[in-house]
Amino acid sequence: MMATDIRTLEERYIDSCRRHDVSPNPAILSGFFKADVKKSHHEPCTLEIVLEYLKDIDFHPLLELCLEIGSSEIEAVDIRCGSSCVVEGEYALTLMHAVNQKLGIVDLQYFSFGKDFLRDLSQRGLTCQVLNLQSSHFRKLNMAGEFMKLHTLNLDFSTSLTSFKEDCFTCMPNLMCLSMCETRISNLWTTIAALSKLPSLVELRFQSWLCCDDAGLSSGSLGADENTDFCQLSSGSYIGASSMDFGEFSDLNSSTQEEHGTLFPFHNMILDHGFQISIEDSSDDSEVDFSSQQQEYDFMELLSNTGPRRDGEIDIQNEVSTDTLLNKNEEESSGVFTRQIADVSLKYISCHASPICFEKHYREYMIASLPKLKVLDNLLIRKIDRERATNTFSNYFEYLPYKRKQKESVVSILQKREIKASHAYVRTPMQKPSYSSGKSQYFYTRSLCAAKVGSSPWPLLHRLSISGYNPGDESRSFRPRQFEYHPSISCLMVFGTLDGEIVVVNHENEKIVSYIPSLGAMNSVLGLCWLKKYPSKLIAGSDNGSLKLYDIKHMPPAVTGIHYSAGTVTFDEFDQLTSVHVNSSDELFLASGYSKHVALYDISSGRRLQVFTDMHQEHINVVKFSNHSPSIFATSSFDQDVKLWDLRQKPVQACYTASSSKGNVMVCFSPDDHYLLVSAVDNEVKQLLAVDGRVHLNFGIAPTGSSQNYTRSYYLNGRDYIVSGSCDEHVVRVCCAQTGRRLRDISLEGKSSGTSMFVQSLRGDPFRDFNMSILAAYTRPSSKSEIVKVNLLTSTDQYSKENSRLQNSRPSKSMGA
Repeated sequence: MMATDIRTLEERYIDSCRRHDVSPNPAILSGFFKADVKKSHHEPCTLEIVLEYLKDIDFHPLLELCLEIGSSEIEAVDIRCGSSCVVEGEYALTLMHAVNQKLGIVDLQYFSFGKDFLRDLSQRGLTCQVLNLQSSHFRKLNMAGEFMKLHTLNLDFSTSLTSFKEDCFTCMPNLMCLSMCETRISNLWTTIAALSKLPSLVELRFQSWLCCDDAGLSSGSLGADENTDFCQLSSGSYIGASSMDFGEFSDLNSSTQEEHGTLFPFHNMILDHGFQISIEDSSDDSEVDFSSQQQEYDFMELLSNTGPRRDGEIDIQNEVSTDTLLNKNEEESSGVFTRQIADVSLKYISCHASPICFEKHYREYMIASLPKLKVLDNLLIRKIDRERATNTFSNYFEYLPYKRKQKESVVSILQKREIKASHAYVRTPMQKPSYSSGKSQYFYTRSLCAAKVGSSPWPLLHRLSISGYNPGDESRSFRPRQFEYHPSISCLMVFGTLDGEIVVVNHENEKIVSYIPSLGAMNSVLGLCWLKKYPSKLIAGSDNGSLKLYDIKHMPPAVTGIHYSAGTVTFDEFDQLTSVHVNSSDELFLASGYSKHVALYDISSGRRLQVFTDMHQEHINVVKFSNHSPSIFATSSFDQDVKLWDLRQKPVQACYTASSSKGNVMVCFSPDDHYLLVSAVDNEVKQLLAVDGRVHLNFGIAPTGSSQNYTRSYYLNGRDYIVSGSCDEHVVRVCCAQTGRRLRDISLEGKSSGTSMFVQSLRGDPFRDFNMSILAAYTRPSSKSEIVKVNLLTSTDQYSKENSRLQNSRPSKSMGA
């Protein structure tokens, strides 16, 4: 069948307008003329539809036109938004779907996205080849619809975008180029897990390295015309205009000049950021984000303390001159580097960087994790870059727990374990019984953990939902300030609140076991410690100095104002208390606080035995007994020292002193007492040999530069791993306690826009491998805090799917028993 020519198509459009009593739109008629001119010049015949020039009354004739384009001479239809589009989002999407297979470029850069529009676009998909969603309001990207022809996606300046859904990119098999400059993406692990599902990805950008000389940025970088086309399918489909001319690297890469023009469509990209984003509409939607108020949102201010200077703000004293590419420490110090090409030294500065770019070893991690990637942040990936990335990854990162090298399914591991068990003895008629060379049960347990962690890049985060159930106060909820797992009963946890309450909960079923009201006797509860030999008893201390022992057997679960004194012991106050800890024999406990002193108490008599004075030069934030020696304890102070003491020596002089470069926030012993884990301000985390205080391991966590970034760290899985978090950051880091390598980062996300979550405290679950709880605090709009349980062995999506499956499998109430 003959294809409908352009003039016939135009006549049909005019006839459709007549039938709908609508004047033909001049912009559409102009589009026909331009398409006809291109055809006469033997250029690709493309019809451009600019939504800015349309009104809702133009919709029906245009829809009929789009439905006929499939059988016409038109080779592609490009749909652009324009700066002042008034067309309904529903109409715009209907037009895109009507064009169907001939949809080329969809440029929605200036479109006033509504949450329904974005959700529909994400779930239904598009057949376009290039999609520009700059400045969109995605919060958690979930493009689950089919985008089978899409090869270029631009999400630059989407300043609400923080993360990805697990299956976000599974329906984009041909996506080659992805740009996400100046977003809020920060987590290396979830980002790589999402990007690894893009089999064709060759170019990726989270920032733009711009080449400059003494006169400023290179020509064509930032000075390009603002009206430069977003993409041109006819010339290899590129986006806008950036600084990089890939031809200058032709001697460093085997790619041909043709490959530079076609494989890397960002090579002419303009990053147009001469605007601020006005955010409107309120939404609680978890995937599309709109702020709760009309506000001008300056992303650069948000990132002012996260890393190097941006957008040409060069600190000359810190400039890096090297012939190697982007040593991460150098990049962090300046945001500037030079690269030697033959006899020419080229200087580059970072522009529009997303937070992920300031993660330590970001570039090496991305290159090592995406072996098919050819260009990262406008820079070609050379052979030497890959070699360096492989070495850096092996030195600083752990691919899977317990040094497992390859991902393995749980089923495969269980099968191997069963085969090993069934062949526990290998025997021939001429031999004595002998064991096979199988692995130990311990080996298989670790392998199962590694398999589950490897298949769960998005760990399950569950907010502990504990509310008071006083009949007259049903809506009231608690404000946790400190918490502790029970050392011997796996389901129990105690937390103290900012209001002085003590709540013992079953954290598995989220039921209150015991409730102890404050009744004015306590302020914020800062110190909690269970007794080990008497599992129903615990010590609690508050910031007003109150110290009590409670027996939860005598405390009711009901949240009432009635105080039960049975089983309660009151100790002498310790003013401005911050920490309490019980020794291994349950005979003594120590208290410290905003002073240079430590008090020793006898639990059985309820007496304060002694106050050890001037143990440090500044206040002692945390005091900890060892787990097995009832007389050994450690103190950590903001005087930058950690000291080990022995009660048998009447602690007037420490057994040893170990120093940090900043004030120490806390210290704790490893479960076997072999090590001390020391956390100082702003991510200075070290593991010391408990026997003499020598540094065994420095975890090398990057500082933020904040003197108020109080860091806390604890052990996980016995002493195999550590977890570390800080009060100015929304991330918890999991590191191997034997090598210091980073296994995973866990990002905390607020429930809606305008809420930021930060780590106030955290603990590893003593009974469940790779499980922990985090006390997370919101900084705005209120000072709300909550306990978040984290399971690294289960992913969020897996958990949701399993729950849905179980709910669907339950019989309906209308069915018989």
